[in-house]
Amino acid sequence: MAGQKASTSLAGPCQDSKVEQTDVTRAIAAAISVAASLDLAANDATVLHNSNKLALRLTPCGVFARVAPVGEEVAQFEVELAQRLIEVGGPVCPLEPRVDPRVYTRDGFAVTLWTYYEPVTPHIAPVDYAKALEQLHVGMCEVDVPSPRFTDRITAAEEVVASRDRSPGLAGQDRVFLSRRLASLRLAIDDRGAVEQLLHGEPHPGNVLSTKNGPLFIDLETCCRGPVEFDLAHAPEAVCAHYPNLDQGLLDDCRQLVVAMVAAWRWEFGDQFPNGKRFGVELLRLLREGPPWPTLDTVVSTIAMPGELS
Repeated sequence: MAGQKASTSLAGPCQDSKVEQTDVTRAIAAAISVAASLDLAANDATVLHNSNKLALRLTPCGVFARVAPVGEEVAQFEVELAQRLIEVGGPVCPLEPRVDPRVYTRDGFAVTLWTYYEPVTPHIAPVDYAKALEQLHVGMCEVDVPSPRFTDRITAAEEVVASRDRSPGLAGQDRVFLSRRLASLRLAIDDRGAVEQLLHGEPHPGNVLSTKNGPLFIDLETCCRGPVEFDLAHAPEAVCAHYPNLDQGLLDDCRQLVVAMVAAWRWEFGDQFPNGKRFGVELLRLLREGPPWPTLDTVVSTIAMPGELS
């Protein structure tokens, strides 16, 4: 994994929860203990990111550790998929080569150890990003693993919107509007009958590392099956311009779908995304305003600059 802190993901529901602060110290101790038991010199750890997993740089061994409570992760799936993708030339971050590539458990935590990379550039050129994503998709066509369909995420978003207990702050007319939009987009995308394959699921800039070996993708727990346009709907506009043979109409539908799903998750009770309700309000406005549908990086940039919202 790279040295830069991964950007906060607006895209998914599970990544918005955090390892509880009371558990962070224990999680760090678990990672250091695992590393030490494997003869990796680790007496300190830097927290790089705290989402549904704790991301740590262990020093002085220079290992990247991902830590999550046992039972709240899909670490084994992620480890196995990463290995299989690397075997077929997929541009994904490799596991730490000095130890067995598996999930280690300690004190109620699942720990995986990955290669640490110092960042090469702060931003990846769109053409390189697109080429790496295309290469990842080619590799994923060669890997047969059980995975959910992208529509499972629509269902998850619909369940949030349908439950007043789960989304108490969502106004009645907004609830009806968002529910209908999610349902109509599911039908519109299905009706296109596009070819589907294994996808990353959320290949946004926060899940792509700039390394000496080129762009490498991380966070494979979000994998699902669907059209490649669903993956591209999470990427910046400039990246899509360099990805070959995209169906622009399908890409537009998928972008709108991502906006609608994220809007639902921002209204979920207990959502921990920074300024989540502000994002929820803005995303509903964008859905009502109509095309062109924004990419998530554009939405994040807009919200981050006060006064930019209309």
